[in-house]
Formats: sequence, C-alpha cells, structure tokens
Amino acid sequence: MKANKIRKAVRKTYAAVARHGSSCCVPAEPCECDSGNLQTSSRAMGYSVKELRSVPDGANMGLGCGNPVAIASLKAGDTVVDLGSGGGFDCFLAAKKVGKKGRVIGVDMTPEMIEKARGNAEKVKYTNVEFRLGEIEHLPVADNSADIVISNCVINLAPDKEAVLKETYRVLKRGGRIAISDLALVKKLPPKLKNSIDAYTGCIGGAIMLDDYKRAVKAAGFKDIKCTVNDRDLKAAVADQKGSYAADREKIEMAESIAECVVSVYIQAVK
Repeated sequence: MKANKIRKAVRKTYAAVARHGSSCCVPAEPCECDSGNLQTSSRAMGYSVKELRSVPDGANMGLGCGNPVAIASLKAGDTVVDLGSGGGFDCFLAAKKVGKKGRVIGVDMTPEMIEKARGNAEKVKYTNVEFRLGEIEHLPVADNSADIVISNCVINLAPDKEAVLKETYRVLKRGGRIAISDLALVKKLPPKLKNSIDAYTGCIGGAIMLDDYKRAVKAAGFKDIKCTVNDRDLKAAVADQKGSYAADREKIEMAESIAECVVSVYIQAVK
C-alpha cells in the first residue's frame, strides 16, 4: 500500500473516532464502547483507577496498547513529546508528573484529534500542555529540545517507521530517552491481514517484526535499548473479541491469526 493511501485512511478512521467517541475493538472494527468496558480495557493496559479518574472526560478513548507514562520515569521540569497524542490522555498524565515547570507537547496528524485534545485541555485549564498538528515522520518540534518522547500504539500506523525514529532522535536532548508502547510481530501476518487497509488502521497491518523494530531503533542512533514483551492483556482482549464473533468463522480465524502473530511491547532507549 502506498504511503499517501495509508495516511489518508488513518486520518479518516481516527477523525471518526474523534467525532464519535471511543473505540475499544480488536483489531480494526469501529464500535461504541460503554464507559465500563472502556475503564476495564484501560485497566488491562496498565492504567490505575487514579490515573483514569485524573484526566478530563473524553481524553481516554481506549486506543492504546499499554501505558508509556508508567515506564517513562518522568520528573518535575521535564519536556515531553507524545507521538500520536489523540485526545490527550497520556499527555495529561505526563503533565501532572512534570509539573508547572515542565512541558508536554502532543503531536497528531488528524485535525479532529487536535481539536478534541485542545478542548479537553480547556476543561481542566492545563497550562503546561499544547497540541500541534503534524506527521510524526516530520515532527513540528525543535532539535535537542525534549527530555523524553512517549508514544502509545501509534508508530505502527506510520508508513515510514525509520523516519519516525530518526525524528524522535533529532528532537531529544543528549541523554534523552524514549518510552514507547506499540504492537510488533513475532510471526508474519497472513496476506489477507497484511494487505488489508482496515487491519492497517486497526494497528495490526502496519506492525513490523519485533527484531526489525529493534534494529530500526538502533539504526536511528539510540543505545541502551530495552524491549519488554507485554502481550498477556492483548491476547486476553483478542480472546474476548473472538468470543463475540459467535459462528463467524472468518472473523474467528482473523482473531486467531492476530493472537499468534502480534505482541504488545515496551521499547525504551537513550540518545
């Protein structure tokens, strides 16, 4: 699939999510989720009840595959950049940790998401968070300006992941670090999923092999690379979705392929 086609499809999908609320489906079927299911899903991805209650309504749309803030070791005064910030969920969590002397910059390529995130920030009058429209392959952030870059299940959506990681390296200060939650492959996807635009926008079709992910991080210039597979909750979510497919054999096979091929991972490294 061509990069422009992918970006157009991703924008369309996540613009719809921004307009209509949350999506907690696995892997790629937009759906409405009640608040209870959303809370349960987010708890499964590593968020505490306290964290979920601390963000403005509408910020959490159930789009992540982990909790990058939990592994970021943020401290007061840090400058944080969030790749693919969506409704601002992780940005707001980070803002509390870096305090008034810190700064959080969310970057998203979907105008509707930027509008939603800015509206969410207005609800709580945060002064240390801002949201910028831009592609994560071309970050609207100055060189050597961030202490840490976080991202939650977004880099898999980028057509050029190597460019994303190089841009990430560029904007970090020397000694800066990354805390990324993402999906990766441990086995190649069947062609039907790999070539499906719906699977791509659902964060599955664009995932790359885990070893390739590690190599791309290293090629961008990072050191002290740590990769932690965190797929228990992902597989549980897939199993739950599989159960809802009843006798639809095609969807059941799709869910089985995802469970066999895809893992959730945390990637940490230092510039």
